[in-house]
Amino acid sequence: MAGDEPLPRGAFDAFQTITTRWHDNDLYGHVNNVTYYAWFDTAVNRFLIEDGGLDIYNGPVIAYVVSSGCEYYRSVAYPEPVEVGLRVERLGNSSVTWGIGVFGGHDGRPLAQGRFVHVFVNRATDEPTPIPGPLREAIERLGA
Repeated sequence: MAGDEPLPRGAFDAFQTITTRWHDNDLYGHVNNVTYYAWFDTAVNRFLIEDGGLDIYNGPVIAYVVSSGCEYYRSVAYPEPVEVGLRVERLGNSSVTWGIGVFGGHDGRPLAQGRFVHVFVNRATDEPTPIPGPLREAIERLGA
């Protein structure tokens, strides 16, 4: 993403609203950069659980983050809520690259945008495995 123009809100297919918390602010008075990665993880996993049926506790397949990155454009501070948009940049046999946009305020401009790569693995063997049907179908609905 470095050097790229941020994507507009319309480039993202699904949104999760996340409430900022008092402790998200750092000494500079805005949400600390590490919190954005937690938002990425929350939005992607909520989507996989709610739309794809991922069973994070007992399912035979889990997803590991193997790569991530973020570009920051504007700051945000508690108590402003944010919306995290998801899109699929690449869908492989056992992996997906998510495009993620964080939006706040009412002007539709991004606060940050990043990417997040998941590799799906067999819980028992810890080896990559094809993305199961219901999960793949949910991911494909995001325009893979």
